[in-house]
Amino acid sequence: MPQMRAADAAVLILEKEGATQAFGLPGAAINPFYSAMRAHGGIRHVLARHVEGASHMAEGFTRAKAGNIGICIGTSGPAGTDMITGLYSAWADSIPILCITGQAPVAKLHKEDFQAVDIASIAKPVTKMAMTVLEAAQVPGAFQKAFYEMRSGRPGPVLIDLPIDVQQTMIEFDPDTYEPLQVHRPAATTRQLEKALDMLIAAERPLIVAGGGIINANASDDLVELAELLNIPVIPTLMGWGSIPDDHELMAGMVGLQTSHRYGNATMLESDVVIGIGNRWANRHTGALDVYTKGRKFIHVDIEPTQIGRVFAPDFGIVSDAGAALRGLVELARARREQQGLPDWNAWVKDCAQRKSLLQRKTHFDHVPMKPQRVYEEMNRAFGRDTRYVSTIGLSQIAGAQFLHVYNPRNWINCGQAGPLGWTGPAALGVAQASPGEPVVALSGDYDFQFMIEELAVGAQFKLPYIHVVVNNSYLGLIRQAQRGFEMDYHVSLAFENINAPDLEGYGVDHLKVAEGLGCKAIRVREADDLQAAFDEARRLMAEHQVPVVVEVILERVTNISMGAAGIDQINEFEDLAESADDAPTAISLLV
Repeated sequence: MPQMRAADAAVLILEKEGATQAFGLPGAAINPFYSAMRAHGGIRHVLARHVEGASHMAEGFTRAKAGNIGICIGTSGPAGTDMITGLYSAWADSIPILCITGQAPVAKLHKEDFQAVDIASIAKPVTKMAMTVLEAAQVPGAFQKAFYEMRSGRPGPVLIDLPIDVQQTMIEFDPDTYEPLQVHRPAATTRQLEKALDMLIAAERPLIVAGGGIINANASDDLVELAELLNIPVIPTLMGWGSIPDDHELMAGMVGLQTSHRYGNATMLESDVVIGIGNRWANRHTGALDVYTKGRKFIHVDIEPTQIGRVFAPDFGIVSDAGAALRGLVELARARREQQGLPDWNAWVKDCAQRKSLLQRKTHFDHVPMKPQRVYEEMNRAFGRDTRYVSTIGLSQIAGAQFLHVYNPRNWINCGQAGPLGWTGPAALGVAQASPGEPVVALSGDYDFQFMIEELAVGAQFKLPYIHVVVNNSYLGLIRQAQRGFEMDYHVSLAFENINAPDLEGYGVDHLKVAEGLGCKAIRVREADDLQAAFDEARRLMAEHQVPVVVEVILERVTNISMGAAGIDQINEFEDLAESADDAPTAISLLV
């Protein structure tokens, strides 16, 4: 049996499991692992500037392509605690990433040694598995179990903590005989799917709610096939956006208090039977449950048994991988159509399309400073169907979800549940690393952009080009809007007179100088008619220099974006409906 250090065995297992892209920072307690990566050469590594940034890069890498598992590596102590936000956001959105930390020697763990912290206990609430490996011979089994956990059932993150002496201990390990554990994913039975189909067939106004589990299962084509076969409209959740193209006739809009469409909310309120597949009934999607559930029956399909009934009790629940359930439903529906025929829901589909044509929010404003709605209208014109958008939180993300258009799975890469500020930039770098040559466009408000802005240097150093659109109103816009309920505007302004940038007229931080100082290119736009030229120039600079390019758009200071605080029937719209195709989001106005 070959002998090697435990750290070498761990690196070889990463290669065997197909997880070969790492983001991280070396340090004393993890240097043996880095020496193993250097010796074997099978793991690519991107040097981050902050370990939290590295964890979000790993998330972006995983989210960008089916089957990817991004790795985040850091040393002992604060490196692990810095990873917690990344673990939380991955756990909340069912994203598998592997975080590896160094640790003090085993004999020093109870002696308050330098940078010795019980990171496994800290990480347990936001991981599927968190383990400090105390015996070197356990390292292969720990990594094998980690990949099993990340891929089985509801996907999620894992942390493995490796004391420095454990990494360096010689063990017996034969990489040629190593095999990944067989992944377990529950699958719906035929009887369960027949009952679900019977409930749908009995409906007059059925809907499919498509969650992120469909994208995780790589089953978007199966979703579209089922929707077309049954002729049932689809409501994607924020995490499921892109599972059906925005311009598909059965795409009925998104639902919710914030990241939603007027027509999506209206259609949900008209429905009578809803099947949710791979979704969690998140509160920003449902709003007040009495409004959301009143007058309709629900079927819930989810891979995680404890999700069934967690938010509200469905009329029928099925524990199943989303892909397995969709493929089973397609097979049954096809047989039912041939043997008995299917209901005619054409009138319902036309009603949904009518709402989609009439309930468009206005985007075409000519104000200077700009209204944000116009920015997204111009982004729709500038960026193609294959663009991958990356965003996390704030009015920028909410408005982006209301106005942008997404046509493919994994082309809306969003930290939906945790929503940490600063996520967007490093996640976009992870997406760019996973998608060389594909267009990646990040979307941030100025505050999100300022969090972890140092990671732009990573994009410059490692030639990871993407476009970062920063909508700058020098405000914590979402919090300012929420503070209206308290009749205050308190510590949410980022504005100040920058003595080094008087031309910013009180907008504060000069993002262009910061971005350029970090090795990137940057453009500032003040008028809507200049946006297309700016986006063209950004693409040119990105192609020429292979670095991130920031396009900063100066917005009016105060803009309220459509949203509600209670039910989906009580959304405060703030702005009028579009009066013509010129006022509506570009792509949709061409469809209806």
